[in-house]
Amino acid sequence: AWDDSHIAARVLEWLERRKSQRIFELGCGNGALLARMQGPGRSLTAIEHSLSGVEQARRACPSAQVEVASAYDDLASRFGQFDCVVSLEVVEHLYDPRSYAKRCFELLKPGGIALISTPYHGYWKNLALALSGKFDAHFNPLWDHGHIKFFSSATLQQLFREPGFEPLTLERLGRIAPIAKAMLGVFQKPDMPATDKLQMSASSPV
Repeated sequence: AWDDSHIAARVLEWLERRKSQRIFELGCGNGALLARMQGPGRSLTAIEHSLSGVEQARRACPSAQVEVASAYDDLASRFGQFDCVVSLEVVEHLYDPRSYAKRCFELLKPGGIALISTPYHGYWKNLALALSGKFDAHFNPLWDHGHIKFFSSATLQQLFREPGFEPLTLERLGRIAPIAKAMLGVFQKPDMPATDKLQMSASSPV
């Protein structure tokens, strides 16, 4: 029942812009986005921790490889590397988001991108939640299996810089920017290790 229309359209635009052919969705839910990502020549692989979710996703997108797995598993060893990793509204549910960011990095080919969405939080939105009396509903500790991490633009970018990503852009989606529903971070895996770049720079003629 979750409505991802404010995010999915931008994800599809990024996939087309980057001409991504091998795509991995980390946390595919019922497969609704997976089905929308189908296209000529595209190879889709996805994981979901819920067996019922995997069954729904396989029905929604029979051409995709959909398996039961965790965001913490050694996914690259099992599935290989991809042009793009897509993971929408997953990171806020995880106890160990650093391991998740590392797994996203490992899944990508050099130069590949990760498209990561999570609810947006910032000063004006948090203030609006408090003033409107909706603070408890939004940061609800009684929501079973709900959100346990709450990211700002700065903390999401820091999380993905740590394993080696280069942030390309961060877009606020749904509503006006100060009280946006979500943010979509676009993070690129460098096309060569930083040490190699330094060596090339040092050896380049002046």
